[in-house]
Amino acid sequence: MSQDNIQDQNADANIEITPEMQAFYQRADAIIGIANSQLGPEAHSGQVGASLLYAAARYSASVASIGFVKSDDFAKEKDDIIEFYVKQYRQMLSDNLTDYAQNFDKYVQLNQDDKPAE
Repeated sequence: MSQDNIQDQNADANIEITPEMQAFYQRADAIIGIANSQLGPEAHSGQVGASLLYAAARYSASVASIGFVKSDDFAKEKDDIIEFYVKQYRQMLSDNLTDYAQNFDKYVQLNQDDKPAE
Protein backbone atom coordinates (compact mmCIF):
# COMPACT_ATOMS: atom_id res chain seq x y z
CA MET A 1 0.00 0.00 0.00
CA SER A 2 1.62 3.22 -1.05
CA GLN A 3 1.58 6.47 0.83
CA ASP A 4 -0.93 7.93 -1.67
CA ASN A 5 -3.32 5.05 -1.04
CA ILE A 6 -3.01 5.50 2.72
CA GLN A 7 -3.74 9.19 2.34
CA ASP A 8 -6.82 8.43 0.21
CA GLN A 9 -8.01 5.86 2.75
CA ASN A 10 -7.36 8.17 5.71
CA ALA A 11 -8.96 11.16 4.00
CA ASP A 12 -12.21 9.22 4.02
CA ALA A 13 -11.85 8.58 7.73
CA ASN A 14 -10.73 12.18 8.48
CA ILE A 15 -7.47 10.95 10.00
CA GLU A 16 -4.62 13.46 10.00
CA ILE A 17 -1.39 12.22 8.44
CA THR A 18 1.31 13.32 10.87
CA PRO A 19 4.88 14.02 9.76
CA GLU A 20 5.90 10.78 11.49
CA MET A 21 3.30 8.80 9.52
CA GLN A 22 4.38 10.52 6.31
CA ALA A 23 8.01 9.55 6.98
CA PHE A 24 6.94 5.98 7.79
CA TYR A 25 5.12 5.59 4.46
CA GLN A 26 7.94 7.27 2.53
CA ARG A 27 10.42 4.75 3.95
CA ALA A 28 8.09 1.87 3.12
CA ASP A 29 7.56 3.18 -0.43
CA ALA A 30 11.33 3.50 -0.89
CA ILE A 31 11.85 -0.12 0.20
CA ILE A 32 9.03 -1.27 -2.10
CA GLY A 33 10.70 0.66 -4.92
CA ILE A 34 13.95 -1.21 -4.31
CA ALA A 35 12.06 -4.52 -4.30
CA ASN A 36 10.30 -3.62 -7.56
CA SER A 37 13.64 -2.74 -9.14
CA GLN A 38 14.74 -6.34 -8.54
CA LEU A 39 11.96 -7.75 -10.76
CA GLY A 40 12.98 -9.07 -14.15
CA PRO A 41 13.82 -12.17 -16.15
CA GLU A 42 16.06 -13.45 -13.37
CA ALA A 43 13.57 -12.91 -10.50
CA HIS A 44 9.77 -12.95 -10.41
CA SER A 45 7.61 -11.32 -7.74
CA GLY A 46 7.50 -14.46 -5.58
CA GLN A 47 11.29 -14.64 -5.45
CA VAL A 48 11.65 -10.94 -4.74
CA GLY A 49 8.92 -11.17 -2.08
CA ALA A 50 10.74 -14.05 -0.40
CA SER A 51 13.97 -12.04 -0.35
CA LEU A 52 12.13 -9.02 1.04
CA LEU A 53 10.54 -11.11 3.78
CA TYR A 54 13.93 -12.61 4.65
CA ALA A 55 15.49 -9.13 4.75
CA ALA A 56 12.69 -7.93 7.05
CA ALA A 57 13.32 -10.88 9.37
CA ARG A 58 17.07 -10.25 9.45
CA TYR A 59 16.63 -6.56 10.05
CA SER A 60 14.01 -7.18 12.74
CA ALA A 61 16.34 -9.58 14.55
CA SER A 62 19.02 -6.91 14.53
CA VAL A 63 16.62 -4.23 15.78
CA ALA A 64 15.29 -6.57 18.48
CA SER A 65 18.82 -7.16 19.79
CA ILE A 66 19.36 -3.46 20.54
CA GLY A 67 19.61 -2.84 24.26
CA PHE A 68 20.62 -6.35 25.22
CA VAL A 69 24.05 -6.83 26.77
CA LYS A 70 24.14 -10.63 26.98
CA SER A 71 23.17 -13.08 24.27
CA ASP A 72 21.56 -15.33 26.91
CA ASP A 73 19.17 -12.53 27.90
CA PHE A 74 18.37 -11.90 24.26
CA ALA A 75 17.77 -15.61 23.62
CA LYS A 76 15.38 -15.79 26.60
CA GLU A 77 13.20 -13.12 24.96
CA LYS A 78 13.02 -14.93 21.60
CA ASP A 79 9.41 -16.11 21.95
CA ASP A 80 8.18 -12.67 23.06
CA ILE A 81 10.07 -10.99 20.22
CA ILE A 82 8.59 -13.40 17.68
CA GLU A 83 5.11 -12.87 19.10
CA PHE A 84 5.51 -9.09 18.84
CA TYR A 85 6.71 -9.13 15.21
CA VAL A 86 4.18 -11.75 14.09
CA LYS A 87 1.35 -9.72 15.62
CA GLN A 88 2.57 -6.56 13.88
CA TYR A 89 3.03 -8.34 10.55
CA ARG A 90 -0.36 -10.04 10.76
CA GLN A 91 -2.11 -6.70 11.34
CA MET A 92 -0.19 -4.93 8.55
CA LEU A 93 -0.79 -7.81 6.14
CA SER A 94 -4.49 -7.92 7.01
CA ASP A 95 -4.84 -4.15 6.51
CA ASN A 96 -3.04 -4.27 3.17
CA LEU A 97 -5.02 -7.28 1.92
CA THR A 98 -8.25 -5.48 2.80
CA ASP A 99 -7.04 -2.34 1.02
CA TYR A 100 -5.95 -4.32 -2.02
CA ALA A 101 -9.30 -6.14 -2.21
CA GLN A 102 -11.19 -2.85 -1.92
CA ASN A 103 -9.04 -1.22 -4.62
CA PHE A 104 -8.28 -4.32 -6.68
CA ASP A 105 -9.21 -2.95 -10.11
CA LYS A 106 -7.20 0.23 -9.50
CA TYR A 107 -4.14 -1.67 -8.25
CA VAL A 108 -4.28 -4.26 -11.03
CA GLN A 109 -4.38 -1.40 -13.55
CA LEU A 110 -1.40 0.26 -11.84
CA ASN A 111 0.52 -3.01 -12.03
CA GLN A 112 -0.28 -3.32 -15.73
CA ASP A 113 0.97 0.23 -16.31
CA ASP A 114 4.31 -0.71 -14.73
CA LYS A 115 4.95 -3.58 -17.16
CA PRO A 116 7.21 -2.83 -20.14
CA ALA A 117 5.57 -2.73 -23.55
CA GLU A 118 6.16 -5.81 -25.69
